[in-house]
Amino acid sequence: MKLNRRQFLRSLGLSGMGLALAHSLNLLNNTVRSALAAENLRLQNIRPVHDPCIIKEDDTYYLFHTGPGITWRTSSDLQTWVRGGNVFSRVPAWAREEIPDADSIWAPDISYFNDKYHLYYAVSTFGSNHSCIGLATTPTLNPASADYGWTDHGAVIWSHPSDNWNAIDPNLVLDEDGQAWLAFGSFWSGIKMRKIDPETGGLSSEDEQLYALAEREAPDAIEAPFIIRRDGYYYLFVSFDFCCRGADSTYHVVVGRSRQVTGPYVDRDGVPMLEGGGTQVTYPTARWRGPGHNAVLQEETGDYLVYHAYDAYFNGLPTLFISPITWDADGWPSVSSM
Repeated sequence: MKLNRRQFLRSLGLSGMGLALAHSLNLLNNTVRSALAAENLRLQNIRPVHDPCIIKEDDTYYLFHTGPGITWRTSSDLQTWVRGGNVFSRVPAWAREEIPDADSIWAPDISYFNDKYHLYYAVSTFGSNHSCIGLATTPTLNPASADYGWTDHGAVIWSHPSDNWNAIDPNLVLDEDGQAWLAFGSFWSGIKMRKIDPETGGLSSEDEQLYALAEREAPDAIEAPFIIRRDGYYYLFVSFDFCCRGADSTYHVVVGRSRQVTGPYVDRDGVPMLEGGGTQVTYPTARWRGPGHNAVLQEETGDYLVYHAYDAYFNGLPTLFISPITWDADGWPSVSSM
């Protein structure tokens, strides 16, 4: 039986861990954990983790991922993670009024500009484009700081059944001039972008164009954009095919690049991403299925692809991966085999 996205996340405990699964997790003793670490040193044995993103403040990394109220964790080394809690105690009331069936918050994106941390997040229901992207901000991510505290600013952008796009899976990118742009999109007509007012974090009133960045012909799926700037190019990472099916997931990450943040983006072979192009970055294995919904962590020592993959050997549980990115002589990224 196939589960929809909401049912799948609920079954994993992102909307309440089932007793049977919790019991199974307890069976993973230290010996098994050591074997998993030896098998793949890039694996961060943290799960369930779905739709991860990471940012660093001072000496601490903060991981955010899909959950009932957006779960967050901390680490000093990207390997050992401590669960911190949830940004929200429940789906915001303003979102539930518009989408009564929404019972979790999806696909967070964390960024820093205008002296605040900006957490963009999505509220929707599976298979619908009656969706919204919201925004919460805080001066610091450190809960021990007197300045710590999330302020929810409500909806940034809505999509409705009359639209041919879907307002979920947000990603904030700053261009070379420091201007903020929000990429987003899932299924329908693909990946879109709007200019952001840096003072409010909301949509810009100076440029109201809805830019198209990437698209595939139905029923081919595309979602989860993430854009970085490197060596004069903007790189657009997206996930092709299907998530949320456990070991049957077909997700994988592809990439294209452009000299302009608004595109056009093309893959390594010159195929426009608006025509289905994309150079593949992640590949499934017999054990690790559907490696996708990535973020990119850019460090002085190198770049890392942050994503989840479903463990076919353990109930299809989504697991956090942090893999070093290798850039070739032509400026195209890859990660080592899982």
